[in-house]
Amino acid sequence: MKTGVLTFHRCINYGSYWQARCLLEGLRSLGHDAVLLDHASGRVDRAEWKCALRPVPGQRGDRAVYRRKVSRFFEAFEALPRSPRFPLDAPERMPEFDAVVVGSDEVWNLSHPWYGRVPIFYGEGLKAPLMVAYAASFGHHDESGGLDRAWAQRLRAFDAICVRDEASRSIVSRALGTDVPVVLDPCLAFPPARDESWRGPEEHAYVALYGHGFSPGFASSVHAWARRRGWPVVSIGYRNDWADRQWIDAGPHEFAAFMANAGAVATTFFHGCVFALRFQRPFACEASWYRGTKLRCLMRQVGGERHLVDASSAMQGISRLLDKPLAAGIESRIESLRSASREILREALNAPVAA
Repeated sequence: MKTGVLTFHRCINYGSYWQARCLLEGLRSLGHDAVLLDHASGRVDRAEWKCALRPVPGQRGDRAVYRRKVSRFFEAFEALPRSPRFPLDAPERMPEFDAVVVGSDEVWNLSHPWYGRVPIFYGEGLKAPLMVAYAASFGHHDESGGLDRAWAQRLRAFDAICVRDEASRSIVSRALGTDVPVVLDPCLAFPPARDESWRGPEEHAYVALYGHGFSPGFASSVHAWARRRGWPVVSIGYRNDWADRQWIDAGPHEFAAFMANAGAVATTFFHGCVFALRFQRPFACEASWYRGTKLRCLMRQVGGERHLVDASSAMQGISRLLDKPLAAGIESRIESLRSASREILREALNAPVAA
């Protein structure tokens, strides 16, 4: 089928880029003619670029190097198969498709600072007889508040829904009165290949540091562990002054290779964990309140709960995580979930369309 993918595909964020690309390539692997729905908004662009040029609150400087990072993302965006551009707030101007897949990412996060409460992500105005949500998430939206009637009613227009975390499952189930499955993020369901030709920013092993807002205790523990190994700590995408190297201007392709070739990963981000799992890298993640919900769900899915730590975690516990390969059962659980997630998406797109 001619299939459009509606997601946050122009975010200056490694995870957003890769989840969009992997879902697109996953759909193509299932035999569909898939492209990204290339929505445009000056309001969104201004907010996105402002954040990209100063992504860490309170941190100044590095504007030129962050600008280079943005340029590399623009180059990557241009290489992806896309529909003709149309206004985000005028979906009636988008091309017609046989099906539209909404997701992954926080497409239903009503509190998102610039994409929140945009009706198109809830299916309004999409020009396709078949609408599917794959690995959609409400992000940090408070599940106890549920959805008000208007937003819940929009979700009823979807022919099939699957979500990325248990909190989103709870919100949808309460809103629609029916259960929905939890599936893997596209980066694990349709994982990117490993670039064997790439050798990394260092000649030898390194610790990949991805994220910001690390607590002093976590930073001290990771840095001490890396010193004992004789490995540098290399921060990608963001400045972390406690790292030995800064690689702020890396593009999304370099990010994937960087994670694949790391000796170990330390992160605060969801996709830091996803890529560590994808390439079977030892890792430790300090979960923030903003990302805690989806991180806890992911770790429960794959049996990796011990990889989530907090500021009070002992140095010994973090060292054990970084010292050892991933538990043998994690990869087998991912493979099982991968097979189930692909089948759920395949069946959703093969569903008969109501007249």
